[in-house]
Amino acid sequence: MIEILVPLVLLFMIALVQGIPKIGGDIRAALIIATLSSAIISGLSFTETAWAFVDGIDRLSWVIMLSVFGSLYAESQVKLGTMDTTLNSLRAAFGNSPKGLIVAIFITLILAGSLLGDAIAAATVIGFLVIHSLTELKLKPEQIGMIILLGASIGSIMPPITQAVYLSSSLIGIDPSPVVMISYITVTIGAILAILESFRFVRGRKMPQELIPKQTVTQILKERWVTLIPLIVLIAIVIANTLFEYNIFSEWTVLAFIVEPLQEIPIIQGITFQVVSAIIIAFLVSFLFPSVRKHTGGVFKNGLTKVSKTVQIQLCAGIMVGVFYASGLIDKVALMTEGLADSMVKVGGALSLIVVGMLTGSQTTAQSVIVTFLGPILENMNVDPTMIALGASHIASAGQNLPPVGLTAFVVCGLIGGILDKKVDPLKVMTLAVPNSLYFIILGLIVWFI
Repeated sequence: MIEILVPLVLLFMIALVQGIPKIGGDIRAALIIATLSSAIISGLSFTETAWAFVDGIDRLSWVIMLSVFGSLYAESQVKLGTMDTTLNSLRAAFGNSPKGLIVAIFITLILAGSLLGDAIAAATVIGFLVIHSLTELKLKPEQIGMIILLGASIGSIMPPITQAVYLSSSLIGIDPSPVVMISYITVTIGAILAILESFRFVRGRKMPQELIPKQTVTQILKERWVTLIPLIVLIAIVIANTLFEYNIFSEWTVLAFIVEPLQEIPIIQGITFQVVSAIIIAFLVSFLFPSVRKHTGGVFKNGLTKVSKTVQIQLCAGIMVGVFYASGLIDKVALMTEGLADSMVKVGGALSLIVVGMLTGSQTTAQSVIVTFLGPILENMNVDPTMIALGASHIASAGQNLPPVGLTAFVVCGLIGGILDKKVDPLKVMTLAVPNSLYFIILGLIVWFI
């Protein structure tokens, strides 16, 4: 029993108790200390522990590579102006009314979140572009915050680059493709609900003349279509694989020659995951443009800086997963829960995901801490692994936006407050987002119970 209790108590105590000197609230410290305690108590040798580290990081390698190259790709698109083109095109298509402008902003935020795989990055990149437009519609700062928060958060779980889904699938050890396909539907429904919910902010209002686009979609694309080339390349590669089962990395001899040897190398093989490889191709295509090429150093510096903490957490989570499997801790926890009612475990697991996500403001942390144990337990209850991953990703994503510590909400409020020179209440922003969070929580529980 001690080999189960000590690592888990240390993990939760350090992660959730802010008052512990130096390490309180630092999820990286919590993961590492829990890992080392498990290795020591279970009697793993230095060599066994080292191999467990490699095995664990290898299990999450494609999630880590997705974060790294997704961030680099996103930074290249900022330099290229892809998101500007997308936003202006959507505004020209939908933006002749207040509701149309909200639709355009949501679609842009969701697209950015989907391509970046990170809510904070999407909120920062697109939020900066839309705050003044929403202010001119007479929206309150908290209402603007809610729109940016939901758009970016929904985008971050929207395929093709969906960290939450890839992380849950990786922790459970399954192919994420079926989960991704279902997520297109479930997340799109969540996006529609968020848009409809936001319409109440502009009910009865007219569009200010200065916000009505002066150019048509055709005119904008005629001038700036080249900025969309890397994005089109990425979408084409992903669609070819998901809809037509045509993988260029196995079908094209040159790419297969590069990719196949890398698939045999632990950890490095993460870049051979199809979506990661597609992002790398799109990233390289971006350097055909001088606006990206001239800022090569900035692209790498800013891209890696923005994703640094996320990758550190993922690396720490990886070594914890590896040691927990090597020490047999995962199997022991699963055996302990065999006598519990299925409904109790599912509801309790969901609440744990929500609470950790709520208190840390991070779905990455919530899943790394909870799904590592919960996944095998639910599998022993004969829950379909695809449904486990789907439910976990949706519940964790919902939990990270709930009061009181939605990290993305604090970033959004800081951005809005700085631009408008007004105080923005992050708790109000999170509260406005609660109905959408409830949708994802309820959906996650439903797929676990069916």
